[in-house]
Amino acid sequence: MAKNIDEEIAGERVMELADKIVLLTGGSAGIGREMARQLKAKGARVTLTGRNPERLAAMRDEGFDTIVADLSNAAGVDALLAEWGDKDIDILLNNAGQLVDHDFRAGDPDADAADDCIYANLNAPIRLITGLMPHLRTRPQATIVNVTSGLAIAPAARTPIYCATKSALRFYTLGLREQLKDTKIQMIEALPPVVDTQMNDGNPTKKMPPEECARQIVVAIERDQDEANIGMTKALRVAEAISPALARGITLRF
Repeated sequence: MAKNIDEEIAGERVMELADKIVLLTGGSAGIGREMARQLKAKGARVTLTGRNPERLAAMRDEGFDTIVADLSNAAGVDALLAEWGDKDIDILLNNAGQLVDHDFRAGDPDADAADDCIYANLNAPIRLITGLMPHLRTRPQATIVNVTSGLAIAPAARTPIYCATKSALRFYTLGLREQLKDTKIQMIEALPPVVDTQMNDGNPTKKMPPEECARQIVVAIERDQDEANIGMTKALRVAEAISPALARGITLRF
């Protein structure tokens, strides 16, 4: 049984989440929805984005501020930044993402869908960080969280576009963390395993409940951890340390 979060981080908490202003992308379903709920339960003031009007309406009914945002193109990201305007922000949580099959064994992939995936998973977080950095710099303590994937460590054959974007976002995060090391801004990477969300419908792999994945990311924010290696991603990191080829052998068959 997982420990109570307060028990896990007693004496270690660095960031107090109460009254922190959070912008959470992709917050109307899956891991994002659970993170929104858990952050709100700790007193954070969460604004979440999504594309589905019904899901956003349901989150508004739970007391969240919401913004309709399509992050698969520059216009959608710029519209989100314009709507945010000059408001303060303490935590930017880049969680929104897309998964697209890109498997020539099954037929000709959709190049437009690949472009959307690349933009949503890589360009959008970079553009949001760039646009919001001036606001983050003004805060006494700020955090940027980029949600990548265990597949940023070693790829799956069926989804090379998704894996490439998550790996690229991982390297961007590592570089940005070095740039920000002497500032008040903490750079966190969260690397989930396969989680039981709509994105992974049809994936026969054992899946982590989204509530537990969200819990571990929230703990990482409270602790100001550099990385949150979640669930089976921990084992994958061990395999990669032993042999990158071993890690690839585990993931490529999926």
